[in-house]
Amino acid sequence: MRSLAPVSVVVVNWNGEAYLDECLKAVAAMRGAIAEVVVVDNASTDGSLALLAARHPAARVVRMDANLGPARARNAGMRAASSRWVLALDNDAVVAPDTLEKLAAALAADEDAAIAQPRSVFFAERDRVHYDGGRFHYGGLIALRNFYEPLASAEGSGTLAVDCAVAVALLVDRDAALDAGGYDETFFILFEDLDLSYRLRALGRKILSVEDAIVLHKGGTAGISYRRGPSYPASRVLFHSRNRWLHLAKNYRVRTLVVASPGLLAYEIAWFGFALASGGVGAWFRGKFQFVRLLPHVLRERRSFQSRRRVRDRDLLVGGPLTVTPSIGGSAGKRALLSALDLLLRAWWSLARHVSA
Repeated sequence: MRSLAPVSVVVVNWNGEAYLDECLKAVAAMRGAIAEVVVVDNASTDGSLALLAARHPAARVVRMDANLGPARARNAGMRAASSRWVLALDNDAVVAPDTLEKLAAALAADEDAAIAQPRSVFFAERDRVHYDGGRFHYGGLIALRNFYEPLASAEGSGTLAVDCAVAVALLVDRDAALDAGGYDETFFILFEDLDLSYRLRALGRKILSVEDAIVLHKGGTAGISYRRGPSYPASRVLFHSRNRWLHLAKNYRVRTLVVASPGLLAYEIAWFGFALASGGVGAWFRGKFQFVRLLPHVLRERRSFQSRRRVRDRDLLVGGPLTVTPSIGGSAGKRALLSALDLLLRAWWSLARHVSA
């Protein structure tokens, strides 16, 4: 077993005054060796910095010049950390007292693992799973495990290898993550954890889900996060429209993109229909325009990554399930359409994966 030095806890914050105090109190109550607590603040305009000074003066604050998203802030936090091992938290994460001990034990026992994640459950509904990792859907998505499932019936126990980590709370090998390129800062938010997970897995590293380590997840980022309600954020439509294709274009082999194209097109048509119905069609188009503008960056990153990868797309990608927030597929008609799309995507990949790269 490898030895993990005392970890650096890095909390990313933007206007999180309502979250920070409980997040940091939970960190202080954790068992395990902690070298430091670092808060990376994305140019907050609320009372976050005053709260830190008054209630958590021991936390080291790294101030960003502007809010350029959690991807950039997480990279800055990893680089600022004194330890190779970084417990990276969003400001709305509330860790259990034994979370660090369990994650550290899992990583110590597996030298190929670069990330260990706890099971994320809803803060307001603690008997229901929010995020539990997942697999790589060839549509450029995460096939989420146990998404919105009751905790009592969630599949899996102990420590499991998964493909994709969800960046609510992660114990990260900072050196491995930065060697893989870190979080792609052009993503700003959304898909940035999928993108990093894919590169780590394609480079031969492992990602672990520690099922009995728990983090409570609060409300998410205002204006971007979505759980229920009639209004789907236009900003989320834009980031989905742009970042999904940034991930696909950078990480998939050309042959994979070609053979997957019917499924990719089917999903894109469905996503455009959703954007149209939710009043976000303008955001959908802006996302595509921004993707085209970012193509030079994508191609540079693609050349760097593809020259190093060790694991084939076909060994990483799956055809389903297609997982969406339950309130999106609330009506019987929407559920039927989503089920049909899921079956179509699965059917195509069952044929196409055998000739993918």
